[in-house]
Amino acid sequence: MSSLADVDILQRARELYQESGRLSAKEAGAIFQNLEVERIQADGSSRRFWRLRHHEEPLGLLIAPAGDEQSELAESRSVWKIGRHLFEKGVPVPELFAWDSASGILLCEDLGNLRLHDYVHTEEGGITTVPSESSDHYYRETIRQLAKMQIHGAVGLEQNWCWDQPSYDAGVMVERESGYFLRAFWQGVLHLEIPVGVIEEFCQLAERADLAPGTFFLHRDFQSRNIMIKDGTVRFIDFQAGRFGPLGYDIASLLIDPYVQLSPEKQENLLNEYIEYCKTIYPLDEKQFKDQYSLLALHRNLQIVGAFSFLSKVKNKQFFGAFIGPALLSLHERLKEPLYVDYPLIRSMINKAVHELKQL
Repeated sequence: MSSLADVDILQRARELYQESGRLSAKEAGAIFQNLEVERIQADGSSRRFWRLRHHEEPLGLLIAPAGDEQSELAESRSVWKIGRHLFEKGVPVPELFAWDSASGILLCEDLGNLRLHDYVHTEEGGITTVPSESSDHYYRETIRQLAKMQIHGAVGLEQNWCWDQPSYDAGVMVERESGYFLRAFWQGVLHLEIPVGVIEEFCQLAERADLAPGTFFLHRDFQSRNIMIKDGTVRFIDFQAGRFGPLGYDIASLLIDPYVQLSPEKQENLLNEYIEYCKTIYPLDEKQFKDQYSLLALHRNLQIVGAFSFLSKVKNKQFFGAFIGPALLSLHERLKEPLYVDYPLIRSMINKAVHELKQL
């Protein structure tokens, strides 16, 4: 099967609306004759997105894979399977309307354009129009809904729905996080040789992080640009890389999010609120969790630097380049904790990375 052209995608979307019962044949004919279609640019995804409207009323979001590779179709299947599962569990994800397994085309609820990121981010020279107490409210709601998703969303989750990896473990940490950092940033951006022994230290850290119980639902990219605000409530998107994993990873992703750069004090306050809420629905060992949290935050930080380096340098998406520095500084601060005193090669490497990046 070859990739579908835009006109074929719209025709299939019309058929899916009818097959799913959301529109009758008569309604579909009238609506699609005067359909308003807006192409939407995604952040790091290669998938294609269109907003569908009729007389300015939202009809839904149309999503299609970039092509017809099996991995792209598998990713689309994960959106459908995981998304419907989470929605049924009461997780605030978009409602999914219909899916075509042959093409990977998917129709879902349109959540609009407003993200959590928009509530806290002010561009240079811009004006903040949303008071800080609003962002505080949404962060508190986000961490409560995150805990519910992680704990309740794991119940009934099937591993064969996970297109990328069924679980997050030491192998993923070494290959997709510290390894990603080394390949995409250390070698790809700084053009430096990997110091002897540093991979062994990364492996040791991964083994320690892997001691955290991995029985929860892991979103894997839980940050402010994947949290939408619609009708005054938070909604979560881009969950298709979901899998089983440890509790601390997603909250770390939210708190060390370089798009927002929350202060250390705010991170600590939100983390403590998250822990206290988790205790109301799950028997959480706070001390054990906090040690695991730091190790997982470190790996998430490595993944962020690697991903932003790859997207900006290889994919030529310059938007991400501006966030490499803040993410690297966050990593540098993390390594000052006593927990990392026995990893001198990694600490030395990150010290050098901060210096080298300033010279570019």
